[in-house]
Amino acid sequence: MKLSELPRRTAATVETVDDHTSNDTIARRLRELGFVAGERVEVMAAGPIAAEPLLVQIGYTRFALRRSEAARVQVRLIEESA
Repeated sequence: MKLSELPRRTAATVETVDDHTSNDTIARRLRELGFVAGERVEVMAAGPIAAEPLLVQIGYTRFALRRSEAARVQVRLIEESA
């Protein structure tokens, strides 16, 4: 699933960041910010107009991402053990 599709307040882990071109600057910047495989990520809130931007927490840091940027991040839901 894409990060842009993740329901609010649902924990997930990053699987990959998709490159659209070779030497993709946006994908590289997302990785530099901490969007790397295995990191816990959560969508905290969405903006008022067309749900833009998304407030995303990765680790203890929060970022505002455009939906198009969040759509590059592939995530997997964290299974809650009962």
